[in-house]
Amino acid sequence: MRALTVLLTALPLLLLPACSPGNQKTEKTSSATVPSWAKGMKTVTEDRLPPEARRTLELIAKGGPFPYEKDGAVFGNYENRLPRQARGYYHEYTVPTPGSRNRGARRIITGEHAERFYTSDHYQTFEAVVHP
Repeated sequence: MRALTVLLTALPLLLLPACSPGNQKTEKTSSATVPSWAKGMKTVTEDRLPPEARRTLELIAKGGPFPYEKDGAVFGNYENRLPRQARGYYHEYTVPTPGSRNRGARRIITGEHAERFYTSDHYQTFEAVVHP
């Protein structure tokens, strides 16, 4: 009888960590917000991008008009920093840099299946843009 009482008292304490909402939320959030095309990449949510990048994403969603002639051009992925795809799969858009006299280094790259990538250093590094 005493063993049963100890067991019934200890059981909730043993199960409590597994039921923690913090643990469940972290696992759900990380798997739900990172699409398969972004696995293994550094990610960023739209709300954490510079305001100019968010504006560029809005223009892309609307189909323009774009402020730079080269916006929408095929991105060749010559650096092979994005997943390999056939030529024409990716397109690039300028993210204006305040104070820059030219297009600057920042870009949004889009893929045919709604993939979105941000680079602030002219294709040296990329972050997958994911939904929060």
